[in-house]
Amino acid sequence: MIRVAIAGVAGRMGRTLIEAINGSDQDICVAVGTVLADDPALGVDVGVLAGAPAQGVITSVNLSESLDSFDVLIDFTSPEAVLQHALICQKNGKAMVIGTTGLSEQDKAQVALAAKDIAIVMAPNMSVGVNLALKLIEAAAQTLGDDVDVEIVEAHHRFKKDAPSGTALRMGEVVAKVLDRDLEKVAVYGREGMGEERDRKTIGFATIRAGDIVGEHTVIFAGMGERLEITHKASSRMTFASGAVRAAGWVNSKSAGLYSMNDVLSL
Repeated sequence: MIRVAIAGVAGRMGRTLIEAINGSDQDICVAVGTVLADDPALGVDVGVLAGAPAQGVITSVNLSESLDSFDVLIDFTSPEAVLQHALICQKNGKAMVIGTTGLSEQDKAQVALAAKDIAIVMAPNMSVGVNLALKLIEAAAQTLGDDVDVEIVEAHHRFKKDAPSGTALRMGEVVAKVLDRDLEKVAVYGREGMGEERDRKTIGFATIRAGDIVGEHTVIFAGMGERLEITHKASSRMTFASGAVRAAGWVNSKSAGLYSMNDVLSL
């Protein structure tokens, strides 16, 4: 049995992860759930949090006090919490699945350092469909090359704090790598007023934050006379949770290293 700890278990994603694990056909269970010290869900059974029967696992604050109870930590919290959890897991030989977005390059470097000692799957999007879309985007960029303009449009719920989304940035990175461009230099995150005509080398990003949109991403390859659009739409957080649970089952038996969903899915 793979024992999973869920950081931020009382949040929207945390509750969905409980549901995904309970419905998984893997030999896996929720063994630990952490919340903030002032969270009303502190001391509540994780099963009850997910609207299911009690499972005998009570939420707690300190991950360090539950080290003997879990094998893999799934973290969809915040960059600050991820770094703290990565250090704890590194010191105690616990594998991790990180789906948190908004990490800086320095943050990612710290995660990579922890991965020298433990197995970590880190991806801006755990959805199987999104990761397949990334492969399709790579193929499109290879075929169309510099003959098209590339624009990326993403939409999420009003509560999402980082923009553009980690998935949108990853899509931009895939295109930039294929076309031998530096995304930091060619990315355009907003357009306003009168300016120069569009530089073909740029990669544009448009961000929408509204209502309860779970997640939508479209990469537009626009040429003269035709355009190709590759779109992924998530209608439920379950798609991300299911991917994370799949990653947890996969990473539990792996040696130290930093892995992506491409590795998990053998793409």
